[in-house]
Amino acid sequence: MLADLLKKLLASSNSFVIKAQNFHWNVEGPDFPQYHEFFGNIYEEVYNTIDAQAEYIRTLDSYTPGSLTRYIELSIIDDQLKIPRAELMIEELNADNDKMIALLNECWAVADAENKPGIADFIASRLDAHEKHGWMMRSTLRSSRA
Repeated sequence: MLADLLKKLLASSNSFVIKAQNFHWNVEGPDFPQYHEFFGNIYEEVYNTIDAQAEYIRTLDSYTPGSLTRYIELSIIDDQLKIPRAELMIEELNADNDKMIALLNECWAVADAENKPGIADFIASRLDAHEKHGWMMRSTLRSSRA
């Protein structure tokens, strides 16, 4: 069960990285430099964890998916074929980030139940990172205080 969830996490993380990278490359507007850097920081942070995710799958004696076809089958992140406006990019990536947080919570619960503290710790650190990404995106989208 945990290996299957980690495969879903790996595929979703790769999809999340590709979408953030797409937005990084294609964002436009008066705040281009800030958004370009913002999306770049997100995709680089998530990308830097993908190898560890794959290796945790292998520690569970399962094979790691490594094809685009398999990632498409497993990912919870929908592809984006258009180039939305900057604000819509952030809204979409924030919604995807919420999906990642839900998946990470599920992974953490299973890792804890299966007594895999190392994997649970890794997942907890991923939760912290995605919660920070969410805070930054929500703050970027907020136009005024309530």
